[in-house]
Amino acid sequence: MSEAALDWQVVEKRVREAGLRPTRQRVALASLIFAQGDRHLSAEELHEEACIAGVPVSLATVYNALHQFTEAGMLRILAVEGAKNYFDTNTSDHHHFYVEGENRVVDILDGPVQLMRLPQPPEGMEIANVDVVIRLRPKRG
Repeated sequence: MSEAALDWQVVEKRVREAGLRPTRQRVALASLIFAQGDRHLSAEELHEEACIAGVPVSLATVYNALHQFTEAGMLRILAVEGAKNYFDTNTSDHHHFYVEGENRVVDILDGPVQLMRLPQPPEGMEIANVDVVIRLRPKRG
């Protein structure tokens, strides 16, 4: 069995274990997403990668798959700039830098981010996680 076929089977199994039906498009998109290790990408970036790789999917299908992967716990969504979201393959609790002008998200590795005195959630609700995004820009002269 070829290495590519094995990779496809591994990704297909991962999609299935997340509770999703492993359609050809989902498996192809998951292969692109997770092939490069931990990273942050937008739907538009994934759509472009899919087009370059010869995976015929619409941008709407990419958005749907990313949100399905997020709901299944395979990705973490980051609302960074207005309506633009990034999807993080590292689903552990961690925080981020956002580099303005470059539209780039970078993990804060074991940074000393401390959050104190979080507000009490409304009745019947609990805090699922807290995302800290620190916006960066080049220093001005």
